[in-house]
Amino acid sequence: MTAVNSTPNLPPTAGTTVSDWDEETDVVVAGSGAGGVTGAYTAAREGLDVVLVEATEKFGGTTAYSAGGGMWFPANPVLLRAGVDDTVDDALEYYRAVVGDRTPAELQETYARAGAPLVEYLESDEQLKFQLLPWPDYFGKAPKARADGMRHMAAKPLKVAAAPDLRELVRGPLDADRLGAPQPDDYFVGGRALIARFLLAARQYPGSSVRLNTALTELVVHDGVVEGVIVEHAGKRTSIRARRGVLLAAGGFEHNDAMRAQYGVPGVARDTMGPWGNQGLAHLAGIAVGADTDLMDQAWWSPGLTHPDGRSAFALWFTGGIFVDDHGNRFVNESAAYDRLGREVLAAITDGSVSLPYWMVYDSAGDNAAGVPPVKATNVSMVEPERYIEAGLWRTADTIEELAAKIGVPPENLVATVARFNEFVARGVDEDFGRGDEPYDRAFSGGAPPLYAIDKAPFHAAAFGVSDLGTKGGLRTDTSARVLDATGAVIPGLYAAGNTMAAPSGTAYPGGGNPIGTSMVFSHLAVLDMAKHERP
Repeated sequence: MTAVNSTPNLPPTAGTTVSDWDEETDVVVAGSGAGGVTGAYTAAREGLDVVLVEATEKFGGTTAYSAGGGMWFPANPVLLRAGVDDTVDDALEYYRAVVGDRTPAELQETYARAGAPLVEYLESDEQLKFQLLPWPDYFGKAPKARADGMRHMAAKPLKVAAAPDLRELVRGPLDADRLGAPQPDDYFVGGRALIARFLLAARQYPGSSVRLNTALTELVVHDGVVEGVIVEHAGKRTSIRARRGVLLAAGGFEHNDAMRAQYGVPGVARDTMGPWGNQGLAHLAGIAVGADTDLMDQAWWSPGLTHPDGRSAFALWFTGGIFVDDHGNRFVNESAAYDRLGREVLAAITDGSVSLPYWMVYDSAGDNAAGVPPVKATNVSMVEPERYIEAGLWRTADTIEELAAKIGVPPENLVATVARFNEFVARGVDEDFGRGDEPYDRAFSGGAPPLYAIDKAPFHAAAFGVSDLGTKGGLRTDTSARVLDATGAVIPGLYAAGNTMAAPSGTAYPGGGNPIGTSMVFSHLAVLDMAKHERP
């Protein structure tokens, strides 16, 4: 397996034709996140020649930024060996209840049923090892939801010494990219472990090739069939014929503000958790050859703690505090699963009751004594507290009335809001928004309702925005990940997965590991379909 470095270039124009190819292979994969590496590995293992092209300088995409790197694969061998009593039928009932009819039922069923066979396939390779990572389903009141999180797993950590050259080539952690923190010397963990394990496993197959800084800019079409690609590397355009097919698994378009505006995706590129290379080049290439799209206004949302550099970054595990709107009123269950919470914030912005920034109000009890927000997990670590204070992002006052003035909300409303919330805390029940009613709410508070009084001065407020883990709209596909046109017909030779594919989960986020798990499943199925069909 070889890796080449250069610089990515510009967006694609339209499908083109080529008479003399510069290269030939069986499969071209665009993107090196969980889906891309799964597809490339599957192709190599099935005896196909494969070229994986990554538009940026590092492998891993958004997956490599995931601290957990989890996969939602119900009733898979890892879980069954641990004695989990779940069934795929139960998981599918849950998934359908959450997603509804927004996406085709056959896509939903394919995802739910294909995860376990995929894990069995992967585990036969000694390089690909997995472990339990319990994570509660995100809709705890839906039928057959798992409160114990036993539909979720992750790659086992991998010693950096097993693949030392990948230490600098696998993207992340986020603190390394955004804060300049050193790369870990001991283990690849979370999403980085998943990517590193696949790259390492693919090396045993001579037909596997990977190329960094190589951007797919066009799809090559002849008689309605996608026959290959044009890629750009070091300013040079190269045509690559793909005898079996092209898999677009290049992430979303969250870093392309023009596309976000065109398709109505709330927020801005600055606040996304996706890597800078997620510009939608694969989307544009697919659209240029007639691919149909869906869910293009959607993303995987979350609240975003605002940092001194101006970015609002993914945050979760709020162990205290309340969010208030422009009127000083509480408006959401602060402990809800992050996508559900993010969508409530967006709804409040739409109806005009919340503007950015909005504020988390908390007190000085316990871990918050130094004025630090009660947030246990952020995708980007906090910097020095004084920097937030200097930027006006963390504000403090001796009374709730004074704090209200500092964040621009009516004092009487904020006083009443805090008093009402403290009454709920005393009773142990949130009568307004049900905080603590679902297992996910209680996952980070020892199983108890996450209700903590706001009564110890001084009082504080931290600024929040809206972040996302990437867009989830993309090219419409069938159950083999074959891309469809506007009539529902297959575009021969073209496949899509991950955030380049319209998400089977629709406008919902059923559980942790859905984005990575879906990407892996449909990339794997795409290549298995390619393996059955060789074009002349």
